[in-house]
Amino acid sequence: MDTAIEMVGFDADDTLWRSEDYFHAAQDEFEQILARHVDLADARVRERLYAVERGNIAVFGYGVKGMALSMVEAAVDITGGSIPARDLHRIVQIAKDMLRHPVELLPGVREAVEAVAAEHAVVLITKGDLFHQEAKVRDSGMATLFRRIEIVSEKDIATYARLMEEFGIRADRFVMIGNSMRSDIVPVLRLGGWGVHVPYHLTWAHENDAEDVVGHPRLRQVASAGDLPAALRDIVASAAAAPVAP
Repeated sequence: MDTAIEMVGFDADDTLWRSEDYFHAAQDEFEQILARHVDLADARVRERLYAVERGNIAVFGYGVKGMALSMVEAAVDITGGSIPARDLHRIVQIAKDMLRHPVELLPGVREAVEAVAAEHAVVLITKGDLFHQEAKVRDSGMATLFRRIEIVSEKDIATYARLMEEFGIRADRFVMIGNSMRSDIVPVLRLGGWGVHVPYHLTWAHENDAEDVVGHPRLRQVASAGDLPAALRDIVASAAAAPVAP
């Protein structure tokens, strides 16, 4: 194991496997259902659904179940309580379909994780519904690659600080890899760690609400999983040359 970087964390959804595609498809169907009852543009359906989802994060957390409950609440509110039971039932069915969708690894992900794991201890840090996340990790076939798997309710500075204390490592020897600047990158940079941003073609509006850290000296940007080993080598070289933290 290289001493300059002791541990590398990987995000799961939209970093290792597809996820946001299913949420976008669910939102599209939700709008089709609501279109039978209201004018989508006039009712500002997308904006109002997001407002409900955002307000419910502190109550339901992240994931499919929280989204489904928010959809039901938003549908009742937007239609003034007139939405029929059959449409509410369909919204629930959308959520069930999402919870059953297969895990589809992104191209080159397994090879990239294996390559990084050959040089560093790797951990998986993901947020969302515990039951669903556990199922996805299991079905991905990648669980054995990670030293630890952490499913958390939020990915913020406090959470990462707690995890690093549990891991027994300093922030400047930790790298986090993920698609979300808000959840995967910014908190780790603020703690003094390193981040590798791997953009995904779809991003939930909530994850776009992030501090601008473009150009940060401990941030690397890559286009795909195949670029991760080279990015890690660059970080190791930079970390080795950096002044030792007190």
